Amino acid sequence: MAKEKKAPEKVFISETDQYLFAQGTHYEIYKKLGAHLSTEDGKEGMSFAVWAPHAAGVHVMGSFNNWSETAHPMKKLGPGGIYQVFIPEVGLGELYKFVITTHDGRKLYKADPFANYAELRPGTASVTTDITGFKWTDSKWMADRESKDVKKEPLAIYECHIGSWMRHPDQKPGFYNYREFAEKIVAYLKELKYTHVELMGIAEHPFDGSWGYQVTGYYAPTSRYGTPEDFAYLVNTLHKNKIGVILDWVPAHFPRDAYGLAEFDGEPLFEHPDSRLGEHPEWGTKIFNYGKTEVKNYLIANALYWIREFHIDGLRVDAVASMLYLDYGKKDGQWVANKYGGNKNLEAIEFFKHFNSVIRGGYPGVMTIAEESTAWPMVTGPLEDGGLYFTFKWNMGWMHDFCEYMKLDPLFRKSNHYGLTFAMSYNSSENYILPLSHDEVVHLKCSMVNKMPGYQVDKYANLRVGYAYMFGHSGKKLLFMGQEFGQEREWSEDRELDWFLLENDLNKGMKEYVKELLSMYRKYPCMYQIDNDWAGFEWINADDTDRSIYSFIRKGESGKKNLLFILNMTPVAREGYSVGVPEKKKYKLVLNSTEERFGGSGSEVPAEITAKAEPCDYKPYRITFDLPAYAAVVFTF
Repeated sequence: MAKEKKAPEKVFISETDQYLFAQGTHYEIYKKLGAHLSTEDGKEGMSFAVWAPHAAGVHVMGSFNNWSETAHPMKKLGPGGIYQVFIPEVGLGELYKFVITTHDGRKLYKADPFANYAELRPGTASVTTDITGFKWTDSKWMADRESKDVKKEPLAIYECHIGSWMRHPDQKPGFYNYREFAEKIVAYLKELKYTHVELMGIAEHPFDGSWGYQVTGYYAPTSRYGTPEDFAYLVNTLHKNKIGVILDWVPAHFPRDAYGLAEFDGEPLFEHPDSRLGEHPEWGTKIFNYGKTEVKNYLIANALYWIREFHIDGLRVDAVASMLYLDYGKKDGQWVANKYGGNKNLEAIEFFKHFNSVIRGGYPGVMTIAEESTAWPMVTGPLEDGGLYFTFKWNMGWMHDFCEYMKLDPLFRKSNHYGLTFAMSYNSSENYILPLSHDEVVHLKCSMVNKMPGYQVDKYANLRVGYAYMFGHSGKKLLFMGQEFGQEREWSEDRELDWFLLENDLNKGMKEYVKELLSMYRKYPCMYQIDNDWAGFEWINADDTDRSIYSFIRKGESGKKNLLFILNMTPVAREGYSVGVPEKKKYKLVLNSTEERFGGSGSEVPAEITAKAEPCDYKPYRITFDLPAYAAVVFTF
């Protein structure tokens, strides 16, 4: 006999719920506010609830009442300003908005801040749905995740924008839905050996050109690619294939769109009421009021929502610097100092400490990652030492130095030699991720391969050496989509990646080479176990400026299977090149970037070299071999 479908429980918003939300500690408030299936007096329907403390009155209108602005008034539950109404016989898939009447008589038509689903743009209504029905089958992944120390695990992230990764050629706009994308991306990431994918632009947003960084629906996976259940299917499928999922999360600002969060109930509610604190003049967006308990609750509960309801493994927090500094992107007169007269946003600092303590305390296997572009201290430091307690910080300084160096004509690299060694001088100050992200391949910055100098074949050879430096350097790894095969055009959200390039030997070779680097990265624990301590990294020669050659060793906790990296950043081959080594052992070749299968020149390097007892580079032994031009050579010992 078929099981009878259980009626939904009543959505009851108690005085305790209201109190906790007002205190900023109701971490499941999203189960009460918004639209949820409910049963009252034996009738099934929908509970609608919204926070609008400045409103004179609130109604719900939608496809279920012919968009009547007066048919369904909401009841104010208490002094905190939460309104609720139960409407019988309203089911799933109905469009709705809140009609907010202001004290000066205006009517505002607002999408639901807690909606779990939204109408496809350019539509702006919220959509009733139920996110509780998905059958997850990733329990092994979830259990394993909690038992691992992510800082000592391999972390190789593929940054990806679903709408422009791959498209249906015969459709407009031709987006893959979440389920189609799941099948394609899993096969691709498994082939290349990535550990995680970082997804851009998942929370609902009105404008494709914002790439998802101007959010109107913080609790809604974007309907561009399907339903919330389809999104859950994507995450579940990735987990079953041992691939983690990181989401870009944007608590820094939100757009002014009339149906969104801006002046939600006729007055500043989510944003700070002082425009000098509540607006980004540079971006034309609103800044959240981090001193307001309900706003902090909205954001922290949102982070927990993605972790609990969609099993997300990490949140990469966008534009952290813009939150920490009151004068970020502002001129004199456009900002207000804190109570001590400084430019630090004390409320945002406390917000981050609260956010990280709740997430990392409750979900130790979940990463929080700061995209922070300044030298703010202790971003990943513990709370007791005054740190912000993020798991990782993007190393934007490393990224800047790397890109600036690699753009140089090899002739001028010797005078900028220390651009590539500087990041190790501060490496132990934070737990870093080395990012080559979407921001580096847009707005006339060129794709990674077209940043490189020289003829086409030189550009690819340069980039192969550059990627070996990135993978060898201390820190976890992030590479934006398309850069793994040498995408030549800058990225655009309006089209798919140039997959046709993989018919070319150089691009096919680049993809094969990145796959080799990722395989090597996962195979050798010395490349990821000790990332923020000199115990895991040792320069052999950081000072070979005239020849623009770098050599260093990566070491693991066991002391076994260490790796020796030698990187030649010029088109000049070096016959009989010697490099100092610490032990009289056999050094076995594991990578030669000039191999023909990678699109290289085919220059040979001995498969095995025995060290001689001759001092070199302040070491008692040396190995000597012919170092090819534009070569990354790696030995294990």
